[in-house]
Amino acid sequence: MAEKFKSREEAKQYVLRKAKEQDVKFIKLWFSDILGMLKSFDITVEELEGALEEGMGFDGSSIEGFARIDESDMVALPDPTTWRILPWRPQEHHAEARMFCDILLPGGEPFEGDPRYVLKKNLKLAADMGYTYYVGPELEYFYFKSPDLTEPLDKAGYFDLTPRDAAVDMRRETVLHLEAMGIDVEYSHHEVADSQHEIDMRYTDALTMADNVMTYRLVVKEVAYRHGYYATFMPKPVFGINGSGMHVHQSLFRGERNAFFDPNDPYHLSKEARSFVAGLLKYAPEITLVCNQWVNSYKRLVPGYEAPVYLSWARRNRSDLIRVPEYRPGREKATRIELRSPDPACNPYLCFAVMLAAGLEGIRQGLEPPEPVEENVYEMSAEERARRGIGTLPASLLEAIQLAEKSELVRKALGDHVFHSFIENKKKEWDEYRIHVSEYEINKYLPIL
Repeated sequence: MAEKFKSREEAKQYVLRKAKEQDVKFIKLWFSDILGMLKSFDITVEELEGALEEGMGFDGSSIEGFARIDESDMVALPDPTTWRILPWRPQEHHAEARMFCDILLPGGEPFEGDPRYVLKKNLKLAADMGYTYYVGPELEYFYFKSPDLTEPLDKAGYFDLTPRDAAVDMRRETVLHLEAMGIDVEYSHHEVADSQHEIDMRYTDALTMADNVMTYRLVVKEVAYRHGYYATFMPKPVFGINGSGMHVHQSLFRGERNAFFDPNDPYHLSKEARSFVAGLLKYAPEITLVCNQWVNSYKRLVPGYEAPVYLSWARRNRSDLIRVPEYRPGREKATRIELRSPDPACNPYLCFAVMLAAGLEGIRQGLEPPEPVEENVYEMSAEERARRGIGTLPASLLEAIQLAEKSELVRKALGDHVFHSFIENKKKEWDEYRIHVSEYEINKYLPIL
């Protein structure tokens, strides 16, 4: 929708007109905390014009990663280009809409702890180099019978056509809701594990897509809830089967031209694309904390379940961290690279920001990627991987924290406020996990010790 408007004023007038035409009574103002949790408060249509003009004040001291009590006043300024009617709420009378917000300080300057601002700041750096950053994430998730048990709804596998059941209906309804909210959908299908599913959104610019990811996660959960089930984006809810990933297809454009495309390269990748790949490979261990931010994320990042743990890239090989998809080889607009390590429970604003920062740093430094690895890296011996210089991602949240904390790239990409708040939050999570006595320990040690 953003491209329709020549100015914020024009977008604002559109929203005011639509609110009247569609009999909207309630507007939800959405934003994200540093962990990617969707926050919301409602205003009535009577407050809409004032909110669009000056924003709405709120107390930020209780929002994770925002502010201390002595500096808690914040302003949520709605972005009128993100106006959407909520299709699952009543439409005929007193409809509901939502807008994403930028978080400001009382003086009107951007709040550095706002994840949306963090992404905007990194997109500005890309724009200064002449690039627009496009992403197309594939978010996997599970349907379970309740939030308390991991009981699946089906026993099916990748692309299986199951008889018409609850999951099929929920996926269909989710796609319809997403499209009603202006989010284009390319695919929806069953994934590898029992009761695991995926709906793929069509690629777009990174800021729009981060907003779309936040919307997607809510819609998937909302539809499941209305059918009496539970949907989760937890990276590894069930031991012994595939976890849920968020493979991110990405490319840089200069105007209408794909800066990643070179018709004369064997992979159809330009020098810029290869340097972007090299940057991602170099900085992947440092940015993993942001792309895989939970203790549970590292239960997914283990060899053998299609989750990449080795720092390699290739064209056909799905065990690599970075893949160059071959769906439409030689087509300029389709040329992109796919980072396979992030999971769908991350904060998309911060995740896209650090991925972009890593890739741009590769371009700035003119980095060259190593030779692609088309063999299965999982099946190589440790000696073979060492000989070929294939490193690994961090194996635990603690390792990821230690790498990110020393990373100048992550600190610059996130900014000091988010960087320190995020690291502090993750250290606390690790400490809570570290002292927890698990069922595994009770079963293994109690009978023998």
